[in-house]
Amino acid sequence: MISSLCLCSVGGSSRGRRQRKGEDVVHPLKVTLEDLYLGRSKKLSLSRNVICSKCSGKGSKSGASMKCSGCQGSGMKVSIRQLGPGMIQQMQHACNECRGTGESISDKDRCPQCKGEKVVPEKKVLEVVVEKGMQNNQKITFPGEADEAVFTGDIVFVLQQKEHPRFKRKGDDLFVEHTLSLTEALCGFQFVITHLDGRQLLIKSLPGEVVKPDSFKAVNDEGMPMYRKPFLKGKLYIHFTEMRRKQQAQNEAYDEDDEMPGGAQRVQCAQQ
Repeated sequence: MISSLCLCSVGGSSRGRRQRKGEDVVHPLKVTLEDLYLGRSKKLSLSRNVICSKCSGKGSKSGASMKCSGCQGSGMKVSIRQLGPGMIQQMQHACNECRGTGESISDKDRCPQCKGEKVVPEKKVLEVVVEKGMQNNQKITFPGEADEAVFTGDIVFVLQQKEHPRFKRKGDDLFVEHTLSLTEALCGFQFVITHLDGRQLLIKSLPGEVVKPDSFKAVNDEGMPMYRKPFLKGKLYIHFTEMRRKQQAQNEAYDEDDEMPGGAQRVQCAQQ
């Protein structure tokens, strides 16, 4: 099998050169865990520079410009700094006269709309759609919406999830902590969890189930919705911790008859 190769010349023709894309503009976007669970749309007003329509980005009335005398049109200047005997430091920086453009425009010929800047500020409202199941640090990109250039850069929003007071997220799963008393751990429990969408989930133990400290119970299909598959959900894990005896003594009263010799506590479960 013979492959056909195209040999392109390096330099010379400008058509073969890759045009430089404008810089991307990155904005952090704070969201709650509820936003990532339910999905949300946010409208944000941003300011960007667009090419002046009056002078078509030339910066002058005539459309002409002169070579900057300060940098000879290179847009850069070189400064030399003496560090010590026989030691110098050479630094390159953008020309302060033309601000790196390599061009200069006479005051009389400056465009009255952009004042020779070639661009003018523009306010724009972008609607950012946070989809169900998106992750912390996930990016939402608006192509070509940054400052205008030959090839305009993108505006990128990076999601930053705020810490939730109760739920923790790991991938598509949610974790919540719940403290049980010794009686509940041995004899059974029943409690309600308010989910991220406001639903009330009834969590109860199985008959005869004993819950060990630091154990987990999984509830299927009650985790986070999966990105771009919102009808599929991860799991909700309930992490059980056991109330210490001192804490339990503050919330539950025990008769002296319910205590065994040596201070050990006797727990009696109701007949089911």
